[in-house]
Amino acid sequence: MSDFAVRALRWVVLPVALLLAVMVLLGVLVTRVFDRTWPFTVEDAVNRELAADRTEGWNNVSLVFSTLASTQVIVVVTVLVALVLFLVLRRWREPIFLCAAVSAQALVFLLTTIAIDRRRPAVEHMDVSPPTSSFPSGHTSAAVALYVGVAVLLAVRSRGTGAKVAWWALLLVVPVGVALTRMYRGMHHPSDVVASFLNGGACVLIMARAVLDRGVRWGRGKLSTVTGRAGESARATTPAS
Repeated sequence: MSDFAVRALRWVVLPVALLLAVMVLLGVLVTRVFDRTWPFTVEDAVNRELAADRTEGWNNVSLVFSTLASTQVIVVVTVLVALVLFLVLRRWREPIFLCAAVSAQALVFLLTTIAIDRRRPAVEHMDVSPPTSSFPSGHTSAAVALYVGVAVLLAVRSRGTGAKVAWWALLLVVPVGVALTRMYRGMHHPSDVVASFLNGGACVLIMARAVLDRGVRWGRGKLSTVTGRAGESARATTPAS
């Protein structure tokens, strides 16, 4: 087995597989073991309360946040941001990190929904989706991976605590807003979106360690030459993440 394959197995495949196992285990606990235990017994009440408080204004706001995390928007934004990162920084580490984080969360989400066949909340659904596969929320985990991933890159390159805090505050609004609106629109239970923060956040951490950390060497040659100038920002990323 080549050194590249060994490193990929150690730093990407095994951590993502472990994350998938954790997500499936959480799904089993939420839907089959502790489903009659607090706080899971009040999830339906939360969804009913949100549905009862719907207004035209909040419906429009929720549609905006849901759209920001739709599959089409996530793919387009990820590709565009990755392209801009490469053109500006002239290296591959940051673009690969972002694309890998978003792709990994999508894989874990898809396989988890297959294993955990959870019905959506018993309220009016404002979006068209399959009736099952409620756990976890794909919109939320995608928003966490993309927008938190961008926040990590921008915060690392920002000078001054104020700028770092501003980037985090600005970009964290999106996944938080997506999580709230997915519940508001009747598409997910609270535990679905909480689990999605774990999925998206863990994928960001895994890929930051595997791709941005200069201590993890993937090989020599042209790719190393292109990414070699990422040393300072990559080293700074590890403690920040």
